[in-house]
Amino acid sequence: MINIRKSNDRGHANHGWLDTHFTFSFADYYDPKHVEFRTLRVMNDDRVAGGGGFPTHPHRDMEIVTYVLEGALAHKDSMGNGSVIKPGDVQYMSAGTGVAHSEFNASKTETVHLYQIWMFPDKPGHTPAYDQKNFSGQEKRGKLRLVVSPDGREGSVKIRQDNELYATILGVGDRVKHELKPERYAYVQVAKGSVTLNGKTLETGDGAEISAEKSLQLTGVKEAEVLLFDLA
Repeated sequence: MINIRKSNDRGHANHGWLDTHFTFSFADYYDPKHVEFRTLRVMNDDRVAGGGGFPTHPHRDMEIVTYVLEGALAHKDSMGNGSVIKPGDVQYMSAGTGVAHSEFNASKTETVHLYQIWMFPDKPGHTPAYDQKNFSGQEKRGKLRLVVSPDGREGSVKIRQDNELYATILGVGDRVKHELKPERYAYVQVAKGSVTLNGKTLETGDGAEISAEKSLQLTGVKEAEVLLFDLA
């Protein structure tokens, strides 16, 4: 079963410095039909204007992944980490028992476009942790590149949940296939472009909740960048 969540059906807020769309209930946006999917809790499609950003704020007991599509995002946290996240980077922060961080556009003039993703951890009370890795466009071109996993295999970022995240860049006609094991679920998010998912068309910003499917096939309709979650 594939349930499509159209881009325009998502929650939306524009604060001037931040133009954001919410796949799941977040902040002042609440939809009882779209609070979470399995262990996937937040999927925010953020565009932060030059000079804008999120001042220092706390989190706890959440696995947070940031995926930058355009621009650069400056990160600082209470663990002592400071970095700039650019396209191709996957940043991970396990909030655990508690962490505070800030995120600001690293440019005063250019917009940064990113997806911020939250997943429930396998259990509460972990020691906070941080990681950041880069995955080149070539690694994702025409293939599903594992970027997040519970065991860190294939050089992926290791997280504290039985979820996997794959990223792919598809040209027109490019195809990738993913097999789902029994009792596994999936979520597909089109960050850019247009694809078909098992014959169903998904455009920029569209997502799809997937259950009781054995195999997923993504085909590029227009140059696309796609995130595919394999979920417990």
